[in-house]
Amino acid sequence: MFEGLVLLTEAAEQVALSRILRSHRPDLTIRPVSGTEELRGIETAFLRNARLVAFASTAIVPADLLASLGYGAYNFHPGPPNYPGWAPAHFALYDRASEFGVTFHAMIEQVDAGTIFDVASFPIPETCGLLGLGELTYTHLLKLFGAWQAQLATEPVLVPRRTMPWSGRTNTRRSYRDACEIPLDISRDELWRRMRAFGGNHYGISPTISLHGVAFTATSPENA
Repeated sequence: MFEGLVLLTEAAEQVALSRILRSHRPDLTIRPVSGTEELRGIETAFLRNARLVAFASTAIVPADLLASLGYGAYNFHPGPPNYPGWAPAHFALYDRASEFGVTFHAMIEQVDAGTIFDVASFPIPETCGLLGLGELTYTHLLKLFGAWQAQLATEPVLVPRRTMPWSGRTNTRRSYRDACEIPLDISRDELWRRMRAFGGNHYGISPTISLHGVAFTATSPENA
């Protein structure tokens, strides 16, 4: 019987999202966690009668933990189906995409590859930077969560509302690091594309130029 829910998200979201879910089912037992180490600490008996809901989490849930969840695992991904994987907003800005979005999908062993249940899309304003895109994405992710909150808390089986395939390359931390390796012969346009998308020292990774064995970190003028 569906009795519990594991909420995989950062501490800042745990209290608010738990409260929202319990408003639909006060007897639902919710176990908030921030990462896989905490997830492994949850009893197998609880997982057997629970589902997992991940919200804007960078954690990768191992296959054995996914298999132990009796009512599935679902993720609110902060990117559209054509930007699976890591840091989707960064790569969308690099690609000069005109549209972005958020995705609600089932979780399987392969990252961002499970059945898509719902998608919300929105245009990227012409002058939008990373901060602005992040704010838009978070707003739409919360709205998508709101559209599914009752079902997540009460329904043993979820039914997709808007199915579509994943597409594009699944980006990783390595993809991000590779984009930050600046060749000496880079064009001005390409350099500024990379600085716009990856130049904020996010995740502790900055664009870097290597010369004669010495690495130089590239800094945008506004950050100098």
